[in-house]
Amino acid sequence: MLRALILLLLAASPALARDVAVVPGQGTLANAIAGADPGDVLHLSAGVYGGAVVIDRPLAIIGPAGAVVDGLGHGTVITIDAADVSVKGITVTGSGMRSPDLDAGIKILKKADRAHVEGNHVLGNLHGIDVHGGFDALVRGNTIEGTQNPRMNDRGNGIYVWNAPGTVVEGNSVRWGRDGIFSNTSRKGTYRNNLFRDLRFAVHYMYTNDSEVSGNVSIGNHLGYAIMFSNKVILRDNQSLGDRSHGVMLNYTNSSDISGNLVRGGANRCTFIYNAHKNLIYDNRFEGCAIGIHFTAGSERNVLTGNSFIGNREQVKYVGTRDVEWSFEGRGNYWSDHPAFDLNGDGIADSAFRPNDLMDHILWSQPAAALLMGAPAVQLIRWSQSSFPATLPGGVVDSAPLMAPITITVSPEFAALEATAAANRPKGLNDDLDLDDLGTH
Repeated sequence: MLRALILLLLAASPALARDVAVVPGQGTLANAIAGADPGDVLHLSAGVYGGAVVIDRPLAIIGPAGAVVDGLGHGTVITIDAADVSVKGITVTGSGMRSPDLDAGIKILKKADRAHVEGNHVLGNLHGIDVHGGFDALVRGNTIEGTQNPRMNDRGNGIYVWNAPGTVVEGNSVRWGRDGIFSNTSRKGTYRNNLFRDLRFAVHYMYTNDSEVSGNVSIGNHLGYAIMFSNKVILRDNQSLGDRSHGVMLNYTNSSDISGNLVRGGANRCTFIYNAHKNLIYDNRFEGCAIGIHFTAGSERNVLTGNSFIGNREQVKYVGTRDVEWSFEGRGNYWSDHPAFDLNGDGIADSAFRPNDLMDHILWSQPAAALLMGAPAVQLIRWSQSSFPATLPGGVVDSAPLMAPITITVSPEFAALEATAAANRPKGLNDDLDLDDLGTH
């Protein structure tokens, strides 16, 4: 019995792992997997490998981009059903298109822990990479292009993470499909340095806690970063360039750190904060949107400091009747429309700033009143409120406005993509999203 156990351990030892060459053809990859020992490395050469495969033992599959694993339109192309599997450098295409089955290019199942999916081209599948229950997965450096079904909600996600703690998604390029990353009912994930284009949402969070979204770039999507029903999220140093509806949305998001993000141009709202509490929102730059920040639905105990509101048609839309202070420990925010003075040179304006007045509140409830904006009576009301602040309604008050904005640089490569997205944007499109349409799918 002891001898048999020793032989079994030696057979599973990485030191005895083989390098196995696999030739293209129908079923050749599936046959190679069936004949492989744990720890073997299967090297694919250029060509088409027809048929879906299941990896049910620790293996590495490596190949050039010219090695194409084609699922031929049925189910998931590559299913990882064992721990410690690597899939690197190949092209994966041809999944089925059944949404109820979550057909995908690559699917990582429960208990298939520590999967590495790196440097692949995952093209034209329903979902690109589905991390469906495996812990500590690494999804890095992949190019993922989804379907372009005319109905965006019928497409799949570039990367779908479900109940997969410890997942790291970094350095991927995701285009087309529905959402770039959809993280649902998970925790302790890290999603960083990815590029998202031509999607519904770049990053869509539902019930994902204790996690990080950092260094990502969203260009020309309907919405950049939707953090919903999630707590203790770090949303840091991301960029939303020309996203159509919102740059950042916090919906039932609590106790989170929102910092260093840039939202620029295109958006109906740079940021939408809806029923979100106890968040620290600082050192962000919100620029060139119809509304800089829309703050509503009883959101309380949030700290906003060090942010820059630049050239937004309406800097703040606050739905409420009481005063809300937007400064912290003597440091407020920068407002491009605040005619401020700083006589002592400390970088803090000498007067407080209120971004909204009574006429703003009237316009929110009665949009037709916009026809009267140039009327002398309206100008008199606004002059009176600026001269007698006690007549102002409840709203945002910044008691320590900053004199200078923060600067967040955009690389020339991303600026060029931003310009292209703006040029190709459909004219007259209504890009305002209804919260009821956001869903969980």
